[in-house]
Amino acid sequence: MADKEFNFDWQRESRTGIAEAVLCANKSQEQVLSIVADAQQKKSSLLLTRVAQGDADILQRQYKNIDWHKSSATAFVDNGIAVPQASDCLIVTAGTSDISVAEEARRTLLFNGIEVRVINDCGVAGLWRLTDHLPILRQAPVIIAVAGMEGALFSVLAGLVPGLVIAVPGSTGYGVAEHGKAALSSALSSCAPGVVVVNIDNGFGAACALLKILSVGK
Repeated sequence: MADKEFNFDWQRESRTGIAEAVLCANKSQEQVLSIVADAQQKKSSLLLTRVAQGDADILQRQYKNIDWHKSSATAFVDNGIAVPQASDCLIVTAGTSDISVAEEARRTLLFNGIEVRVINDCGVAGLWRLTDHLPILRQAPVIIAVAGMEGALFSVLAGLVPGLVIAVPGSTGYGVAEHGKAALSSALSSCAPGVVVVNIDNGFGAACALLKILSVGK
């Protein structure tokens, strides 16, 4: 009999404060189903990211406790997820093309018991779209900002608010901005001090960083 193809880290939350999540991209359907079956057997909740539509359909047919969210391509195996608490933290996108990454961050926070508002389409090409929200933006202790193209939102936002800005470069763009490389360079070379940066399209990682920040001092 062959060994299982995965060795899940069920103790990660007790060590680090954040439970292991399952990146479903590049996993076979059989592997995803096997991991979920293991979670169901243990009656453990589980966050799945980058879940293909076909995998989500099969999971929802097989189990009643699967919460699938198409825009973020995330799913929850809900075996007792905590009721989310509202937070003053925010997620901001430069454009509607960035929403899927922002939603991955929002859903990661929601799975971990934090509910935040997402403010979409605040790109600086029309600066009023950002400045109209300044009163609420200035109240946020942490803001996850998602932007593709040239990534100008990161520096502009961080120069206007006192809270920490977590920059998520988006892969939206073309030409020299293709695959998010220009946005990543802008985030890393921001002239606004205190901007922290995660990898391209890494909404999950940005949410985990926010969770770590909120846990400090608890």
